[in-house]
Amino acid sequence: MKAETVLASDYVPVDSEPFMNDRQLEYFRRKLIEWKNQLLAESKDTVSDMKEGGTRNIPDVADRASEETDRALELRTRDRQRKLVAKIDAALRRIEDGSYGYCDVTGEPISLKRLDARPIATMSLEAQERHERKERVYRDDR
Repeated sequence: MKAETVLASDYVPVDSEPFMNDRQLEYFRRKLIEWKNQLLAESKDTVSDMKEGGTRNIPDVADRASEETDRALELRTRDRQRKLVAKIDAALRRIEDGSYGYCDVTGEPISLKRLDARPIATMSLEAQERHERKERVYRDDR
């Protein structure tokens, strides 16, 4: 087991250091874990709010429809967050196996700016743009 990497509280990865060195990996690991914990806390709040709200008998049809719409939106948001947590877990596994920070398509490093903005990114910006253009073409063909 390797020693824990110490990071200054103001540390931010820079291009002048070796790509995905221990400090960068620890920075992204902490960022991902913090994001995951935040999502899980929000999810827990939603579940307890929904349990407290229960299924109330609201006589006004418009009020009932509004509440059901709010609940459906909340559930969709939670589902999106659940999928995001799975992507965060996958990114944490990539940190462990040494593949984090490298494009799944090209094998090239993903820019630090992109990873800082979207730490679950699995493709370089160029590969992502190509992928989205291809998706658009296939969608337009239908």
